[in-house]
Amino acid sequence: MPSLSKLIAGFKFTFRTLKYRNYRMFFAGQSISLIGMWIQNVAMGWLVYRLTGSATLLGVVGFAENIPVFLLTPVAGVLVDRWNRRRIFVATQLLFMIQAFLMSFLTLTGMIQIWHIILLSLVLGMITAIDATARQSFWVEMIEDKEDLGNAIALNSTMYNIARFLGPAFAGFVIAAVGEGICFFLNGISYIAVIIALMAMKLSPKFRKIRESNFFQGLKEGLKYASGILPIRYTLLLLALISFIANPYLVLMPVFAKEVLAGDAMSLGYLVTCSGLGALIGAIFIASKKSHHNLADFIFGGAFISGLGFVVFSLSKVLWLSLISVFVISFGIMLIIAFCNILIQTVVDDDKRGRVMSLHVLALMGMTPFGNLLLGSLSTRISAPHTFMIVGMIVVLGALAYRSRRIQFD
Repeated sequence: MPSLSKLIAGFKFTFRTLKYRNYRMFFAGQSISLIGMWIQNVAMGWLVYRLTGSATLLGVVGFAENIPVFLLTPVAGVLVDRWNRRRIFVATQLLFMIQAFLMSFLTLTGMIQIWHIILLSLVLGMITAIDATARQSFWVEMIEDKEDLGNAIALNSTMYNIARFLGPAFAGFVIAAVGEGICFFLNGISYIAVIIALMAMKLSPKFRKIRESNFFQGLKEGLKYASGILPIRYTLLLLALISFIANPYLVLMPVFAKEVLAGDAMSLGYLVTCSGLGALIGAIFIASKKSHHNLADFIFGGAFISGLGFVVFSLSKVLWLSLISVFVISFGIMLIIAFCNILIQTVVDDDKRGRVMSLHVLALMGMTPFGNLLLGSLSTRISAPHTFMIVGMIVVLGALAYRSRRIQFD
């Protein structure tokens, strides 16, 4: 067995990025804010269904929240490359807070209607398009040594998945006790932690050589740059494929739990929990890596094993095998998401970081609402297991195509 000193050393290494004061403050503030975000997500879905009883409107609200990310992230990328990233980040947190407080006010006063929710979900998506791009471009300003950039991204994924465990559970208690309005209020309050952390950071001034050009020229330049750097181009294409066809797979979990596995809500809970556990273990695995060379190999490996996981899951008729498959799928997808981010962050020139990372956000988040629609439609026509079989084969083929390009990164 490893000695206690080795375990402590391993723990310190896994969380090594916390040695940076700026990242440590961000980590603490973001940990609180992410829990608040998950509390709001659960409360939003419950509120919509309580008011309307419509699964269709649940989908409409989700689509309204996500479609601005697809439409606006390239615009956000140009702005992030031209403006101060910390100020943008602070502004988006303030706007998130206002949106949450408006939801809380309308809900607590009983004035809330479905059109309010759809409109404020659109607003939330617009803010998210800018916030996600600014956030992805801000890593290099918090982390002094680029060698630790991958660790910071992995720790952020770890934080996100821990919040995914804690937030929904807490939301359930709050909704049952005092209703959805307090959930929105708590989310609004949670943004204060991030704002304080951002304002207290001591950032070294970074010179970014920005060419004077109009907005559309800047947008065109970013697209040309991203498509011209082969590791960035093919990594973004694979990430878009995974986000479109594989990442939305949880939308079909209720179907598998009830119809394929002949289970109940408890079975669904086990499946979702294993999904979260796979992502969490994947993030910890990435954070514990000593170096991030051969990133393309890890991206290929993540895609390949997640594709195989889909195939096995589609054939499984027993819970234990399905749980293992879901764990593998989620673990593989986490490797893809994190290592794609690390590869792109390491390769990109800083004066184009905002525009390239906006394409990363577009590939990661903007494709998901369309994937939800596709998987739902396919499962209705050909069954959920057959849908997952097709998804698995496409993901494996995508992994092999990515590998065939022989993208090297050192």
